[in-house]
Amino acid sequence: MKKLEVAPLLRGLSFDGEKGDIVVSKARIDYAELTCSLDELSEKFEQGMRSVIVDGVGGFLLGEDYDDAENGTSKAQKSTGRAAVVHNKVCVVTGGAQGFGESIVRELIKNGALVFIADMNATGAKKLATELNEQEDRTVAFGVPVNVTDEKSVQKMVDRIVKTVGGIDLFISNAGVLKAGSVKELSLKDFEFVTDVNYVGFFLCTKHVSPVMELMNQPHGNYYTDIVSISSKSALEGSNKNGAYAGSKFGSVGLVQSFAKELVADNTKVNTVCPGNFFDGPLWSDPERGLFVQYLNTGKVPGAETVEDVKQFYEAQVPMNRGCDGEDVTKAILYSVEQKYETGQAIPVTGGQVMLN
Repeated sequence: MKKLEVAPLLRGLSFDGEKGDIVVSKARIDYAELTCSLDELSEKFEQGMRSVIVDGVGGFLLGEDYDDAENGTSKAQKSTGRAAVVHNKVCVVTGGAQGFGESIVRELIKNGALVFIADMNATGAKKLATELNEQEDRTVAFGVPVNVTDEKSVQKMVDRIVKTVGGIDLFISNAGVLKAGSVKELSLKDFEFVTDVNYVGFFLCTKHVSPVMELMNQPHGNYYTDIVSISSKSALEGSNKNGAYAGSKFGSVGLVQSFAKELVADNTKVNTVCPGNFFDGPLWSDPERGLFVQYLNTGKVPGAETVEDVKQFYEAQVPMNRGCDGEDVTKAILYSVEQKYETGQAIPVTGGQVMLN
């Protein structure tokens, strides 16, 4: 068994009823509370152990949070109430360096989570992680590069996370793209680009994250983990001249339901959150590539002459009279994690714009 398999196993062995310890892999450590063979690990490991050497595999340091595991110090404050849902849990957010992803990252940090900001924009992810660590005066975030459409890149991301902290409690598949256009005119290249990121990317991430979660659950059989796809209200109803995006999001709901039925055997819950419009993020407001500009140029909003006309048109369609934000979405994510008796669901967060029955 490799080090990348032993680390999640140790998280599972240290499970306290809600989560396991952070596990930092080391090439070697000079002293350990337990030195044993892999076959003896499950039998000899005891709750509260903070250092382990597995013969032929390597050393591992354990702690309540990353700083506690790495150097025996921690400034983490105990969270209560809803915040305790992700307190000291390892969370990953793809597309986390900007937009909805960044907002979700910030909200998770507020709730005491340890977050990996996974993004093609590696510089932006690292910069945001540095900012958050300085702000909290402890290690709460890491930046990690990933291209969710590249399987090797996804596997490398997962391996790096496991080596750093031992496993993953909550994986948020947020990375997404949009190319608007009529079905009569949209190029196959643009259609495939949207599908690869929004649909195939979610598949690849789930494929490589779920085995880690399975290992964490093995020792006790009651370690719940979560995979949450950030979809869209366009996963709940069609979108005019936006078929590539809506189709990929509808398809991702099918993946969520299918994965949920399979992975429940590992106590991994799989759900999706379907947000309304995040008007203030770059997806909508980027002056060159944002949806407001795209929809203006494609004539999707009849009579609109300016970007502001397009924005007002969409704001007027929301009963709550505002766009969705990161706090709204994170509350739905926390619900999906806290609710142990629900999986395979598409949770709308649309301000009443889409009402299900």
